[in-house]
Amino acid sequence: MNQNIAGILPASRWGKLIPIAFITYSLAYLDRANYGFGAAAGLAEDLNITPAISALLGALFFLGYFCFQVPGGIYAEKHSAKKLIFWSLILWGALATATGMVHSVALLAVIRFLLGVAESVVMPAMLIFLSHWFTRAERSKANTFLFLGNPITVLWMSILSGYLVNAFGWRGMFIIEGVPAILWAFIWWKIYADRPRDAKWLNEAEKRAVENALAAEQQSIKPVKNYREAFRSPKVLALAFIHFFWNIGMYGFIMWLPSMLKSASGMGIVATGWLSAAPYLLAVPLMLTASWFSDKYQQRKNIVLLFLGLGAVCFIASFTLGATHFWLSWVLLVIAGGAMYTPYGPFFAAIPEMLPRNVVAGAMSFVVCFGALGSFVGAWIVGYLNGLTGSPAASYVFMGGSLVVAVLLTALTTFSSLSTPTAQTRSAHS
Repeated sequence: MNQNIAGILPASRWGKLIPIAFITYSLAYLDRANYGFGAAAGLAEDLNITPAISALLGALFFLGYFCFQVPGGIYAEKHSAKKLIFWSLILWGALATATGMVHSVALLAVIRFLLGVAESVVMPAMLIFLSHWFTRAERSKANTFLFLGNPITVLWMSILSGYLVNAFGWRGMFIIEGVPAILWAFIWWKIYADRPRDAKWLNEAEKRAVENALAAEQQSIKPVKNYREAFRSPKVLALAFIHFFWNIGMYGFIMWLPSMLKSASGMGIVATGWLSAAPYLLAVPLMLTASWFSDKYQQRKNIVLLFLGLGAVCFIASFTLGATHFWLSWVLLVIAGGAMYTPYGPFFAAIPEMLPRNVVAGAMSFVVCFGALGSFVGAWIVGYLNGLTGSPAASYVFMGGSLVVAVLLTALTTFSSLSTPTAQTRSAHS
């Protein structure tokens, strides 16, 4: 990519595209992360659910989420994410609302699984969508704005859900928080554009500038014949397993943090909501700073390694201190949560830099798919261990150990693309 091409890339992409990606991903997170609040606020008692079954119900979402990642990503690349996400929004909003109306454990299990299926297409479709619009020197930042929908949503959801549960019970919380996704589907349909050539708000020169810049990047990437070859690539497999072990810690943390904090602190559900929000507040500045460094210096691997390592150390230190030093243990848990979120933008920015356009959708979805499987394992096992032992201690060991494995795999994996950016390319985007 030369400086002339880079210089005319339209800045309007950020204002038009990033908000819709952020809001869509935020709504997906709202309807998957609030189960932990329902579980902490009486759902299990009202439906006579044992701790082991409660853990399985929380994790069933991720089993459904696992099933359709790859088909969703490939469909978004070959056809369009517009229709796919539109129907997904309506379906997951309806299912999330229905969670507040169930009176049967079997029906709740079906809803949790189908909710995962409905949301499974969102993450790969969004990542593919951003790769159609933003270049290598911008991609970590663009991905980070997408992934900020995760901690920011869980931040305000943690506080809001505490108040909603207090005012309307867990049923009212699920019903109220499911409606926004249905309403947003129609706004999405109105303003979304798959590729630069579909955008009515760009002129022809701006459309060509973006498409030419992206096409120029493809010329320096080694060809890959098909998806089978891509899935067998040592780099893709390594990234998939890193995401698997990373998400064991990440989603064990997200799903069961309210329950663990409520048990350890002895505080009410509103106070628990405020305590649970802190890691997500910390994650926002960390993610923005890390993505800036990642794009400016193209340091994808080092950023992932640094923050996953910090997350693992703080998790283990928090467990070591235990409930007898609750506030210090909580601070370490806040740092661990913020650190785990931080590298998502750089991590997923690396994949389109390793593989050509003809296989990147499937490969990206493959990595996301492994993460979903890790999320299922983390959400289930952490909840199961909490119920089995009556203490979060074993869960901390399990999550911290999984993060250590992710760190070791990251250290052994080459993240760099098959070609490196020139100094001229970097300076053009500084």
